[in-house]
Amino acid sequence: MSGRRVLVTGGGGFLGRRIVEMLVERGDAVRSFSRGEYPELRALGVDVRRGELESARDVRRACEGYEVVYHAAALPGIWGDYQEYHRPNVVGTRNVLEACRAAGARALVYTSSPSVVFDGRDMEGVDESAPYPDRYEAHYPRTKAIAEREVLEANGPMLATVSLRPHLIWGPRDNHLVPRIFARAHTLRRIGGLNKLVDSTYIDNAAEAHVLAGDSLRPGAPHAGRAYFISNGEPRPIWDLVSGILAAGGLPPVTRSVPYSVALTAAATMEAGWRLLRIRREPKLTRFLVHELTTAHWFNISAARRAFGYVPRVTIEEGLARLKEWLKKS
Repeated sequence: MSGRRVLVTGGGGFLGRRIVEMLVERGDAVRSFSRGEYPELRALGVDVRRGELESARDVRRACEGYEVVYHAAALPGIWGDYQEYHRPNVVGTRNVLEACRAAGARALVYTSSPSVVFDGRDMEGVDESAPYPDRYEAHYPRTKAIAEREVLEANGPMLATVSLRPHLIWGPRDNHLVPRIFARAHTLRRIGGLNKLVDSTYIDNAAEAHVLAGDSLRPGAPHAGRAYFISNGEPRPIWDLVSGILAAGGLPPVTRSVPYSVALTAAATMEAGWRLLRIRREPKLTRFLVHELTTAHWFNISAARRAFGYVPRVTIEEGLARLKEWLKKS
């Protein structure tokens, strides 16, 4: 399905840019809405618009005349003041919903995260019936959960909405996960000797899932008003995945470890110190990160397969090979 007028918020970002490229390649008229200027998108023929998610006026202008919206823009991270996350992730999403209604858009694909249902315990093969937890250890999942709920509640006869939850997106041009792993390559430690299974998602698979979900999304569609887990469907021990990414960059694997109790105490101490001193940069370790690194996170993606034909085409091994080649040229 091509020839549509499509808006991608966060079109200059890691996931957003790949969605934009896939849509342009097949002939859609694409507009990108981001904070920055992206000449590489203009070179593709994309209508690049700059603005702030928190500005209802900016968002409304970006949506005018567009029938399908992919809302991939958000503030990620695990540290900072609540309002720093609430403004782009919640207020920004509300502005997108209102702009979609005003523009007469018929479909909105929202990029969420599996962390919206993470309660600090293992998630092993869970499906979309997993409930939202009562509390969150970080503002990012908390605000994304608020936004996801509002997006799904907005589904109706005029505007169809769907929420996708891709887990640990990585690959060439990654500006978040891969750089963080490389930056800490020599200080990373396994925690408590644990090596739980985790899912991850190669960038092309994550982008294609969005395109597929949007293609068949319309009022009354079976997947309208629902959330879906997205991954490669290849759960791996977390430190095996991390070491695979390190190897792609020519770096040694993680072999040293630290006791779980020591890591958790260090994380709590760092958080307290950072708050006391009002340090804005993220601590090297937080309790949320400790729990993420010591619990299983893998998901049943059969619902996405059934609903809109999602099939992860790029395996982890092929993805690592592509990442290695890209890093050599970067």
